[in-house]
Amino acid sequence: MDWSVLVAGIILGFCIAAPIGPIAILCIRRTLACGWRSGLATGLGAATADGIYAGVAAFGLTVITGLLTGHIVLVRAAGGAFLMYLGVRTFLSAPPDNPGTAEEGTLLQDYGTTVFLTFTNPMTIIYFVGVFAALGIGAVPGGDGSAVLMVLGVIAGSLAWWVLLVGGTSVLGSRCNRRVLGLVNRIAGILIFLFGIALFAMIFV
Repeated sequence: MDWSVLVAGIILGFCIAAPIGPIAILCIRRTLACGWRSGLATGLGAATADGIYAGVAAFGLTVITGLLTGHIVLVRAAGGAFLMYLGVRTFLSAPPDNPGTAEEGTLLQDYGTTVFLTFTNPMTIIYFVGVFAALGIGAVPGGDGSAVLMVLGVIAGSLAWWVLLVGGTSVLGSRCNRRVLGLVNRIAGILIFLFGIALFAMIFV
């Protein structure tokens, strides 16, 4: 069993999660407003979706891949609409008096919404398929654990990024006041809304 595959998966998962996008903005905002548990639940949702996509690609589940990419317009439309809804809701949210004290939803809701939003980018699975093909990882019979190690690595790498982001945000957030939190809500709401519009626009590209 080649344990270097696990290391490669960790690096890949970290790199996929690291670019700043709507999920990162949502994670930062939830960490500041609702606390590190909310931020971590958000990151865990993204890592879960990344792991599922990696699993579909690693084990060669072409039926699922085809289903996702074949309905990419519907998936993007749903994701875009939900992002715009979250953007408006975030923009209009009243900031808490102190960082990490807002109560908006349960940790399960934070987790679930992020899994859904991460799934609205089915092109991620195409990226995984290409990388895994280059590494010689795919649907393999028998006891070859390379695919399993790669998927576990992707989850671990993605989660590592979210833990770092939540930890750093929590440290900075401890110095915020209500005015700063209100500004964060406005900026985050606008950015998330714009990401939703961009996702809609991709339908016509």
